[in-house]
Amino acid sequence: MKIKKAHWIGIAFSLIIFLGDFIFLRNDNIFFFLLGIGAVILVLPFVMTIMLESKEESIKSERFLEFARSLAENVKGGTPIGHSIMNMANKNFGSLTEHIQKLANQISIGIPISRAFETFAEDIGSASVRRAITLIKEAENSGGKIDDILDSVASSIYQTDKLKKERKAAISNLIVQGYVIFFIFIGIMLVMEFKILPLTTDVGSISSIGAQGVEGLGESSASVEELTRPFLYLLIIQGIFSGLAIGKLAEGSVKFGVKHSFILSVTAFLIATGARLFL
Repeated sequence: MKIKKAHWIGIAFSLIIFLGDFIFLRNDNIFFFLLGIGAVILVLPFVMTIMLESKEESIKSERFLEFARSLAENVKGGTPIGHSIMNMANKNFGSLTEHIQKLANQISIGIPISRAFETFAEDIGSASVRRAITLIKEAENSGGKIDDILDSVASSIYQTDKLKKERKAAISNLIVQGYVIFFIFIGIMLVMEFKILPLTTDVGSISSIGAQGVEGLGESSASVEELTRPFLYLLIIQGIFSGLAIGKLAEGSVKFGVKHSFILSVTAFLIATGARLFL
């Protein structure tokens, strides 16, 4: 991933928040809350970039289906594959147009079609497109019926996209259940922290006062704070891995779970630290 201007802006703002938090609010109750806000601002541009790249990859895969079908029709009409690609360079294929124009330009200046296709697949970066390009390249090198191969490639991409959409629709209920279960888990952690642990504190305080007086009470409260601190770490870790699992189930790739991980972990952090701050 290339570091862009938005990433540098996020890094700069997060550093300002971190420095201000450590210098002015280090002993304040809002310290951890602002620390988390700074971390969110730092990570957010990178998460947005991954989400946009994933969406762009899906759109390019759909556009490549149109390109493969058009290329197959041209080749069936008797036009060689190289000339067919150059003839389609001026057609509109959405976000794929610039890549097709680059492919046509490379072929027009004499670069072998197999090498031009390799560059085309690397620029797009989609696994399905890369597999399809490999099939087209091998068919072109072996002298097989390239029009039949192109039809097969287009059909394969269409079936793959169709199965992905069907799986996503079928598993949408599980995604909702994953979010509901996670929020229930947050509720359990909050009840543990604010309802159950204070009861154990009271019991410990009574025994401490009888044995050591007021000094023992301070030691008891410190130990309770240490016990509640891992709850926040547990919620964040749970949110990260739950989101990755949701993305794997819904889209078939862990990369698509980054947005779910970000949403769940940030929500868990804001709820947990906000509850400590106001309750």
